[in-house]
Amino acid sequence: MSKEAFIGSIDQGTTSTRFIIYDKLARAIGSHQAEFTQFYPEAGWVEHDPMEILESVKVCITKAIDKATADGHDVDRGLKAIGLTNQRETTVVWSKSTGCPLYKAIVWMDVRTSSICRKLEKKLAGGRTHFVETCGLPISTYFSALKLLWLLENVDAVKEAVKTGDALFGTVDTWLIWNLTGGVDNGLHVTDVSNASRTMLMNLKTLEWDKPTLETLEIPIEILPKIVSNSEIIGNVAKGWPIPGIPIAGCLGDQHAAMVGQACRKGEAKSTYGTGAFILLNTGEEIIQSNHGLLSTIAFKLGPEAPANYALEGSIAIAGAAVQWLRDSLGIISTASEIEDLALQVDSTGGVYFVPAFNGLFAPWWRDDARGVCIGITRFTNKSHIARAVLESMCFQVKDVLDSMHKDAGEKGEVKNEKGEFVLRVDGGATVNNLLMQIQADLLGSPVVRPADIETTALGAAYAAGLAVGVWKEDEIFASGEKIEKATIFRPKLHAELRKKKVESWCKAVSRTFDLADLSL
Repeated sequence: MSKEAFIGSIDQGTTSTRFIIYDKLARAIGSHQAEFTQFYPEAGWVEHDPMEILESVKVCITKAIDKATADGHDVDRGLKAIGLTNQRETTVVWSKSTGCPLYKAIVWMDVRTSSICRKLEKKLAGGRTHFVETCGLPISTYFSALKLLWLLENVDAVKEAVKTGDALFGTVDTWLIWNLTGGVDNGLHVTDVSNASRTMLMNLKTLEWDKPTLETLEIPIEILPKIVSNSEIIGNVAKGWPIPGIPIAGCLGDQHAAMVGQACRKGEAKSTYGTGAFILLNTGEEIIQSNHGLLSTIAFKLGPEAPANYALEGSIAIAGAAVQWLRDSLGIISTASEIEDLALQVDSTGGVYFVPAFNGLFAPWWRDDARGVCIGITRFTNKSHIARAVLESMCFQVKDVLDSMHKDAGEKGEVKNEKGEFVLRVDGGATVNNLLMQIQADLLGSPVVRPADIETTALGAAYAAGLAVGVWKEDEIFASGEKIEKATIFRPKLHAELRKKKVESWCKAVSRTFDLADLSL
């Protein structure tokens, strides 16, 4: 491969879209980011406009290529493939004939489906865990199948299109690939194993749509996309896009892409801090069913013939979103980056504990009746204490998940360093906050490793695409020793006795959030 070999990566997140171009040494040589609108039509409802997301992708590709070209890189001739990574579970249904969405995209954190969840739990023999054996997931507002059921029950345009055979269902990856490969003009209707594993409809063992589940939920298989691996040439970008003819060669849900970007092998875990926080532990080729509130999911499958790696996952709905709430709803800070300086003005929270159960709690609690609380407030409390409590809430939630992971995976399921410590790899926008990372290490009582490039989600999708077209080999991607050498390591400084007391106080605060969904307006 010549040095002028580039891989592009579309990173479609919950609040913004980015396109990053990487060279053969996996260095970013051009990027552009665009935010898009969040719609909150009712309490607990969150929607995106699929057409606005499409437009954001187009803008980001054009501007990133312009920037790289202006810096002297011949991207037009050197671009070998693009990868794609996306917010998972977010659900779109659109018309095959017009290409138009039949409703806005229902976002992963939306909780409008809670009554459908309750109904299914009562009706099905296995209750909340009825499908866990098959798909690794409990019945929850989080997953795409429930969002699709809501659309089938409540949106006439969706019902009609399903009846006439004009409806297509997909998560955001499917919507983007269909449009990128031609849309109404023979666009490809596909998804990858990682995104499919978050719908509640894929069998984790066969990696195919599970017919008994579809029959139980009365979801027609005809509207579902074809499932492919994370690293293979899916199709080429169509005319009308900035990069026509370029292969789309990698596709992963954002958390799975971060695992590849972090080079997480069996027994290694990463935590991504974005709108939510997502902790995944690679369990190798073995599916581990959790007894402690975690999900069994795909880690990645890097090629049609490659073995699937599985993972235990703990998903946290509100992490960075709590900082956005301080900024946008309360006005305590004017930019997200200000929270670190504000929280550093005090050396503790002054006994304040904040639990951001805005739309319920995900792992390991799974309580959609939970609502946010801030306890321990006294006349002494000021905005610095609140800011610090918000940062601590992110770290406590990650600790809750990792405690569950240690119990589920056991000693054999985890890799430790030469000092016998379990090391957590971290990434995502919020990890630039050094105080947050130090609090995380303090509350875990073990090291936290932040890579030199914290945008590992986009990098993971680029790796998957580059692997498929021969730009990289798998052993180059997983040469993680070199990455750790360039990383920043945060070591715990908090005394074990104080850590124990703080965790007890946090658990007390969490218990106060339950059964608050029906508080009067």
